[in-house]
Amino acid sequence: MYRASGVVPEALDHTQDMNNGYLRLIPLGGMGAIGKNMMALEYGEAILVIDAGLMFPDEDMLGIDLVLPDFSYIVENQDRVVGVVLTHGHEDHIGALPYLLNQVLLPVYGTRLTLGILNGKLGEHRLQGAADLNEISEARGLELGPFSLSFLPVCHSIPDGVGLAIRTPVGTVVHSGDFKLDQTPIDQRLTALHRFAELGEEGVLLFLSDSTNAEVPGVIPPELSVGETLDGIFSQAPGRVLVACFASHMHRVQQVIDLSARHGRSVAIVGRSMTRNVNIAENLGYVNIPDGLIIRAQQIGEVPDDCLTVICTGSQGEPMSALARMASRAHQWVQVNEHDTVVISARPVPGNERSVSRTVNRLLARGATVIQGPGAGVHVSGHAAQEELKLLLNLVRPRYFVPIHGEYRHQHNHARLAKETGVAADNIFIMENGQVLEVGPERANIAGKVQAGMILVDGLAMGEAGELVLRDRHHVATDGIIIVVVSLRTQDCGITGIPEVVFRGFAHGGSLEELVQDVQLELVDALHSDELRQIGDVSLLKEHIHEVTQKLLFQKTRRRPMILPIVVEV
Repeated sequence: MYRASGVVPEALDHTQDMNNGYLRLIPLGGMGAIGKNMMALEYGEAILVIDAGLMFPDEDMLGIDLVLPDFSYIVENQDRVVGVVLTHGHEDHIGALPYLLNQVLLPVYGTRLTLGILNGKLGEHRLQGAADLNEISEARGLELGPFSLSFLPVCHSIPDGVGLAIRTPVGTVVHSGDFKLDQTPIDQRLTALHRFAELGEEGVLLFLSDSTNAEVPGVIPPELSVGETLDGIFSQAPGRVLVACFASHMHRVQQVIDLSARHGRSVAIVGRSMTRNVNIAENLGYVNIPDGLIIRAQQIGEVPDDCLTVICTGSQGEPMSALARMASRAHQWVQVNEHDTVVISARPVPGNERSVSRTVNRLLARGATVIQGPGAGVHVSGHAAQEELKLLLNLVRPRYFVPIHGEYRHQHNHARLAKETGVAADNIFIMENGQVLEVGPERANIAGKVQAGMILVDGLAMGEAGELVLRDRHHVATDGIIIVVVSLRTQDCGITGIPEVVFRGFAHGGSLEELVQDVQLELVDALHSDELRQIGDVSLLKEHIHEVTQKLLFQKTRRRPMILPIVVEV
């Protein structure tokens, strides 16, 4: 039905035919997943980068903290990059930038709030002041090499988001950014439909549009509807009201602040990222807080329960978030009790459902009233649903269309919507990360592939935890680990004593002591053979220990735990 999957030509050689008159679109992230959005537009020698976001790990990525797009293509071609343009300040659009800028300093362009949030993140990476940050405005354009950019206001779940109109030598590219068509936004900043329509009248070569809610029929309810629900909750709550939401959702925070003032409640902001973002947004004029309304977390105990609101992080069940620590009675200033009303004002990101359920269970066990979930009316999405997506498609009327920002099912459904609005099926491309789409006035086709994938961040290590490390961690988590310690005489390579065998995380239906003895006896017989005594290579000896132990354990348990042989020379 749609092109762009199937056989991909050989990897594109960008050292040849650099000025063939075609625009190249190269997604480095954001295709086939929610997160790590990163796109490169290339014309001639110039590369324009749009966003550089991260993604939170799946549950099977044991020990991994963050997932970044593989931006090696950008690092390798850094001299050709004319700039990085940001659509808005969410983690899945700016979270990878500190890691990228730590390798190569590039000029970055974003709106005031986006740069404010980014600058706070750069401070955590000791890059504050080193990055070349440039503020953009919808009131003025920007020239970057062969790209002429205009910025289109869009309504989203964070203020100051923009779509992009990028005029290139071969035609205009429109990038929707993350958007929805809320007609009564909290900050009165509507999605600029008239600007999208004007571009459609002029002629749009290529349209890139947010696919997150392409499976959701109808339209997304307005943000004000959440405020109406919260108003009812505030009026009935017998004690404190704790509201957990995304730390970047300043529209939600503003509504909670306004309701708290109306109901005579002081407000405590709890959680490092929430506190930082609210301070940034207030200083830049994106949040209005009445004088005297905010109290410090240390003052929570001084305020009567029915006169207090707590705005906190933890809507995704993050183990170290403020709400999770409150639920576990591990928070320094807030202990949840039976009079508290907890509102989880967010939808779990795919993969976080179990963590959120764990937090909810703990809150309920403390006696708190918990309000959350699709039917509670305490959250609306920041992404357009089907009818909104079709409206924007009808306004833009592109020749070519690429659904972005979503899993494959989201992209597929968005492609179907585009076809329904009149885009030719042959002009719709469901792309994969790393594919290169060549676009010209007369044709568009997949013309190669560059390196793309994931960079895994584990603590301070970036990229060192690869597929092999994850496979080993999964192996240990599911089957356990066996450590076999053998002492070897350096004089004659003879084995001294009985091998020490240690089981960790290994479940066995019989006696573990008997199994240890069986392994030890088998190893003693194998290691005292004349043939083995001739082996002077420690690595070969370890391999033999591994084979003998694995064979015996599989015979007796039908399990294959990870086996770690250790040879100590004495």
